[in-house]
Amino acid sequence: MVDLDYLKKSPWQKFWFRFAAFFKALPKKLAAFFKAIPQKLKKLWLAFIGIFVNIGKAAKDGDWKTRTSFLLMGFGLIARKQYLRGILYMLFEVLFVLYMVFFGWKYLAKMGSLGEVAKVEVWDDALGAYTYKFYDNSLLILLYSLLTIFIMAGFLYGWYQNVKGNLLSQQFVEAHRALPTSKDDLRSCADKNYHKTLLSVPMLGLVVFTVLPIFFMVFIAFTNYDKAHLPPNELFRWNGVDNFVTLFGGGVSADSKAFAYTFGEVLLWTIVWAVFATFTNYILGMIVAILINKKGVKFKKVWRTILVMTIAVPQFVSLMFMSQLLADQGLINNLLMKWGWIDHAIPFLTDGTVAKVTIIVVNMWIGIPYSMLICTGILMNIPADLYESARMDGSGPIRAYMKITLPYMLHVTTPYLITQFIGNLNNFNVIFLLTGGNPSSLDMQFAGKTDLLITWLYKLTVSESQYGIASVIGIVTFVIVAVFSLILYNRSKSVKNEEDFM
Repeated sequence: MVDLDYLKKSPWQKFWFRFAAFFKALPKKLAAFFKAIPQKLKKLWLAFIGIFVNIGKAAKDGDWKTRTSFLLMGFGLIARKQYLRGILYMLFEVLFVLYMVFFGWKYLAKMGSLGEVAKVEVWDDALGAYTYKFYDNSLLILLYSLLTIFIMAGFLYGWYQNVKGNLLSQQFVEAHRALPTSKDDLRSCADKNYHKTLLSVPMLGLVVFTVLPIFFMVFIAFTNYDKAHLPPNELFRWNGVDNFVTLFGGGVSADSKAFAYTFGEVLLWTIVWAVFATFTNYILGMIVAILINKKGVKFKKVWRTILVMTIAVPQFVSLMFMSQLLADQGLINNLLMKWGWIDHAIPFLTDGTVAKVTIIVVNMWIGIPYSMLICTGILMNIPADLYESARMDGSGPIRAYMKITLPYMLHVTTPYLITQFIGNLNNFNVIFLLTGGNPSSLDMQFAGKTDLLITWLYKLTVSESQYGIASVIGIVTFVIVAVFSLILYNRSKSVKNEEDFM
């Protein structure tokens, strides 16, 4: 049924009603998301069981060639004259064995202890002095152990595909069907399975440079890796969930309470910043695009060029220049005091609250041109007869904006909005180059009043060498970003009604 009270509301009241309704329903959506996890895990478990069913079927129904392939990968394929596949599987197995014997195993064996001896002082007769001989490096042990686990997982997947492929080839022969030749395989890689060929290298890069570092960060969070345990001079050890307890205030120490307070303050400001930085740029960028595209406005290209100039200048230069302009002894404060407008310097960057407002305003100056360019192209695609019909029905500019422009823009640009929001959660440049996270606070642990989670993490690693705590913050940031991304994107009309808008 149609809510009559809702229909009586003004456009802005409807907007804020939907805005409030979204956040009111967010807990239920999160509950539904987590409620669906067991069902998805069940499907994953059944798929996992299916792997063992297929292996058992190959062991039971396979001939001697297929069974030999359990130990010598690709043997059955070579025996059935599928030489290319068989040789690749066999080469893969040889390389894996060589890697494990000469490199991987020696690190994997030390993963539980993360090393026994870091360095030993020995006498050097040639130098006539004591020198250090280095042995175990906890950082390398953990990194190469994880790499070895990934390679082992890849090998197990390849071994499973080898078993399936050998059994399938056997079934083809028993059914008197022609097996694909090496030429057919090459042709398939360039035709039917071209997408797999094209994506194989990017996927490998994704695993090595994205997935592996994420797992490495997660494991670091369970160690005491800090300035007192820096390889190669010292070893670090596993310490369980101590870092999580410290960050979330579960410990009784002063550091734990300080970290918990700092985490709460920084997390709150990070979310507030992301919301304001995203929607101010988006709404104002859209309004600027509408004003420039409006009929009767002259020199449209000139206005767009002026706005784009802020994009052409490197952001590093712009932000560093703005930080000097807004300093207590900067140009703006000096001019205002010289003109007699103020008696003392405005603390644009030295007062916590004022600095936060300043950051949002400066980010608008940087971000509005991007939004303006994106919105300009989309606005040109809105049919002009929609606005003409709205004018004939007596709708004013605001009503036309709320009923035509905004719904169209939101439908098209929701993925962009989500990307911007997530990007602002991790926006390092604006904060660090403009304020450096300052002003500092004695109540906060290694963080300033304008620090985001990402800049606080940077300070903890680069300046304070608190890698364990920093890894916990990285995990929390990843979870927040992942949850917002998955829920907002999958719940957006751009995805749910992708083909129904027009």
